[in-house]
Order: sequence, then C-alpha cells, then structure tokens
Amino acid sequence: MTSRTGSRTGLQAPPPPVLDRCRALVEPALRTAVRTLHPWPRRMASFSLGWCDADGLPVGPGNSGGKGVRQALAVLGAEAVDAPGDAAVAGAVAVELVHTFSLVHDDIMDGDERRRHQESTWKAFGTGPAVLAGDSLFALAVETLAGAGGESGAEAVRHLSGALRELVHGQADDLLFENRPWTGPQAVDIPAYRAMALRKTGSLLGCAMAVGPVLAGASPLLSGALTEAGRQLGAAFQAVDDLLGIWGDPESTGKPVHNDLRRRKKTLPVLAALASDTTAGRRLALLLDSDAPLDTADAYCAAELVEEAGGRAFTMAEARRHVAAAHDCLDSVPLVPRAVGELRSLSEFLIDRQL
Repeated sequence: MTSRTGSRTGLQAPPPPVLDRCRALVEPALRTAVRTLHPWPRRMASFSLGWCDADGLPVGPGNSGGKGVRQALAVLGAEAVDAPGDAAVAGAVAVELVHTFSLVHDDIMDGDERRRHQESTWKAFGTGPAVLAGDSLFALAVETLAGAGGESGAEAVRHLSGALRELVHGQADDLLFENRPWTGPQAVDIPAYRAMALRKTGSLLGCAMAVGPVLAGASPLLSGALTEAGRQLGAAFQAVDDLLGIWGDPESTGKPVHNDLRRRKKTLPVLAALASDTTAGRRLALLLDSDAPLDTADAYCAAELVEEAGGRAFTMAEARRHVAAAHDCLDSVPLVPRAVGELRSLSEFLIDRQL
C-alpha cells in the first residue's frame, strides 16, 4: 500500500551488523587522516562526514555521516581475498574520502541545499570553501593510498584514478542529460542512462571492493571480479536512489518528497515510464514538457503517473538484476566464503532500503 507521501507502509529491515563492524574498524584511521588537514578544510570535511556541526561542535554518534556502505564494501572486498587488515583499512579510508569529496562537489553542481538531514557543505560554508574542502578530501585520499606501501600503493592509486575518471565521465553525462528533451530523437534513453549509472555510481563501488585486494597484491582475476561485482552493485544502488528521490521518506533521505521530480531530473523510473507507450506515460511527457514549474499537486500527479506507467516496478527489477549480476561475479572466482556471505547480505540491504 502506498501512502500519500509515496512511502511504503511497514518496517524496514535493520542494517546488517557488518556496517557497524566496518565503521568501528575504519573510523579511527579516517579521523586520524582528516586531522592532518588545514584547520578550515578540516572543519568542513568533518562537517561533511557528519562528525560536527557547522560551528565545529561535535554531534552525537547517532547523527554522524551516512551508512558507511562504501567503506564496508572496501573492508569486505579485502577480507574476501584474505588481505591484511591494514590494506583493508587504508583502502576503506581512501574510498570514504573520495566518496565524501564527490558528494560535496555533487551538491554544488546540483544546487542541493540539504544532505543527511543538515545543510549541504556549500550551503553551510559557501561554494568556494566547499570546493576547497572537496579538493582537500581528494588529495588526502590519494596520499593515503600512495603511502600504503610500495608498488602496490602505486597500483592502488592507478586503480583509484581510473575509477575517478569514470566517475567524472558519468557525472558529465548526468549533467548533460538535464539539457536534453524528454521526448524525441534527442531524448535520453534507458541504455544511455544505464551507461551513465555504471560510471557515476558503479565506478566508485567497483573501486571500493577491489582497492584493498590491489593494495595486498591480489591477482588481476580476483581484483577484476570484485571490481565488476562492485560496479553492478553501484548500478543497483543508483536505481534504488532514483526510487528514493521520488518516493523516499524525507525522515530517511533528508530531502523533500518528490525532490527529483520537482527538479525534473532524468532518473530511471521516469525514463522507464516515458518509454512504456502507455496513456500514463504520455500524460507524464506532457506534464514534464511544460515550462511551468511543478508545484506540489503536479509533483504528486507525476509520481502517480510514473508508478502507473510501470516506472517504479521497472526500476526495482533493474536493481535486482544488477544485484544478481554482482552475485554471479562473486561466485565466479575463489573467495573467502564468510566475506562473500556478508557481501550478499549487504547487497540485499542496499536494494531493500525503505521506500
């Protein structure tokens, strides 16, 4: 049953324990790394990570940061090849720093004023300072990997830089999508969207799962399978994020309901609805093609049309397809069974987040 806000009734399954375990393992090293920054970007970085408010005052442990999915994937990827703990932690720290950097800059590009139930970094500190904070986080991530050890450290930096190149490619496509029409030969189609999501979101999750193994000198066969598994999980994660951008509970997402629709963002549920060749899809196209801003009533109507045209169901099926592909990658090479089991559990949590 769908409520007026679009969220599903019922209770969300609790996060798997591996998130807390990996956070406890990684956060001390992450805080140590951030403390090396200049005091001003250090405060903004700590704010972005959810450790303090805009004045630098510490926040309670229940308010800090996101779920820590990427650092958990980094730890589990390393554990899957029985890598040493220091490789797992260094990789996880670098990935979390890059993820936070990308969010800080992403909010600037999208003009998003809220992130994780507080002001976004640019809104709290200004655009220029937020760019500086993001640059500081990126530089610190590279330094973390470069200092993690010998030739493997250099290879890990190459692994990270390749993922960042892909991320930038995907982000550029996503921004260009905003200027393309909703219908007609220049419209964004589903294959183009899939390619963008694999780069924008999949690249970093692929990097997360393989950076620890690369640091530990794992074989290209193992690191390659983990990279592809992470890329597939990233595409699934993006699909669910697209659902949350329309129907997510603001108490969980920290953003207004129907936020992506109000911004006329080209997300997978909308594109699938437009491609459905249904009455609801055609009505949706007329609504989105209008130059008038979407008010509250229009946004509710658009959400209902997306669901009626099958966009919501299509996107959830897409997420599950990518998770299945990730599981196939994990099953294709010899990995530590316990870590694979935890990766499977975490992947199910990623697509069952509350809607």
